[in-house]
Amino acid sequence: MAGFRRTPRGVSARFTSAQAGIVRNLVGQVADLVGGEGAASAEATGRGEAGEGPDSLFPGDLAAMLDSGGPAGVPDDPVLARLFPDAYGDDAEAAGDFRRYTEQGLRDGKVAAARTVLATLPDSGGRIRLSAGDAEAWLRALNDVRLALGVLLGITEDYERELADVTATDPRSAYLQVYDWLTFLQETLVRSLH
Repeated sequence: MAGFRRTPRGVSARFTSAQAGIVRNLVGQVADLVGGEGAASAEATGRGEAGEGPDSLFPGDLAAMLDSGGPAGVPDDPVLARLFPDAYGDDAEAAGDFRRYTEQGLRDGKVAAARTVLATLPDSGGRIRLSAGDAEAWLRALNDVRLALGVLLGITEDYERELADVTATDPRSAYLQVYDWLTFLQETLVRSLH
């Protein structure tokens, strides 16, 4: 199984149709979880409406301008809680403020990274070539998928030993193999960028 490698024109990898299907499916699922159903394929939209008056561009309260109206608490979904952990573990108020002001931007960034993967990886697979910016988006999207799978599979830091001990009859076997392959892809992508 080949991973990413550096080329004179960027970063390159080759995917079979089945491999492309796995990556596209998982990245799309995480994007939909983070951004809402259809986020992986929805067109990016601007934040403001045309014709808004100057009062909406310069609100008197800076906090109101920055506040996305987002949630102040950790998501109930364990995967989302892993993807959006508290920034301040010892200060619930500061963590809530930070989350309220930043979570929507973080969500938008994760969906954008997923869309980059989906746009650069054809359904049928084949050789892909990534610019440095696209490669960074791939790193973020692969990491998000690995974090999500890690939560769902109960993966610990000792997962390599768990993987070695898993039998073919274990229902997690195929998913652990996918997790291991995604780890390999991420590692080769990191190496190819440095």
